[in-house]
Amino acid sequence: MSQPQPIDSRRPSGKDAPTYAPFVAPATDEDAMGEENLDRELKEGEKTEDQEWDPELNRLLKNNKEWVDHTNKHHPGFFKMMAAGQQPHYLYIGCSDARVNPGQLMGLKQDELFVHRNVGNLCPNDLNFLSVLEYAVNFLHVPHIIVCGHYDCGAVRNSVKKQDIGLLENWIRNIRDVQRLHAGELNEITCTEVKHRRLVELNVIEQCINIFKTSAVQRHRVTTAGDSNRKYPFSTPRIHALVFDPADGILKKLDINWKEEVARYQHIYDLC
Repeated sequence: MSQPQPIDSRRPSGKDAPTYAPFVAPATDEDAMGEENLDRELKEGEKTEDQEWDPELNRLLKNNKEWVDHTNKHHPGFFKMMAAGQQPHYLYIGCSDARVNPGQLMGLKQDELFVHRNVGNLCPNDLNFLSVLEYAVNFLHVPHIIVCGHYDCGAVRNSVKKQDIGLLENWIRNIRDVQRLHAGELNEITCTEVKHRRLVELNVIEQCINIFKTSAVQRHRVTTAGDSNRKYPFSTPRIHALVFDPADGILKKLDINWKEEVARYQHIYDLC
């Protein structure tokens, strides 16, 4: 996929654009001393009655301060740029899995992604997801929507098991539906792991199709297709299917034959 031009011309792009990888401060003797000082302060009764100190939270606040200092030193003006507002180029829909950091995964800056994450990277008739989609398409005008799944996905693995996992089952059933829709292909795969990886991919593809069905996306694509002054040489938003492998860090594009998919289901889902 070629790298599109950034929306905001005030911001540097290409090789001149700085990337802002997460700053992780190395552990030092001062960290240990800081924890000892904190323990001493608490023992001396300096904690107020309504203040619940959590050493883990204290560590996060300390890391944040060091990240701010590091960013101000190496990228002056960064926070001024961030305060000017957001103009993301992509809506990213991914899994909540802790191993996936979407900005770092794709080498993007903080303001380039508008992010929605849930268990199993699903795009159902869910008010939370639909609100994010509506805002991204009609207010932020993102030209690209990415659905990104990942191999070794717990949601996908649990969707093929005969079990009742309570409330979560109502959510996981969306992936069971993907398995039903593609049962013919999946039943031909004898290797459990190969079948899992293919179901991960099919789930991503079906979620992309779910996005294409929505009125927000259809309406915007029709509007931009007929706009002679449109910013891009294509109707927007475009929808992309990606999958990430935590074992090697590689991001893979999944092919969707949109002409074939639209021709097959247009008479059912066309709204505009």
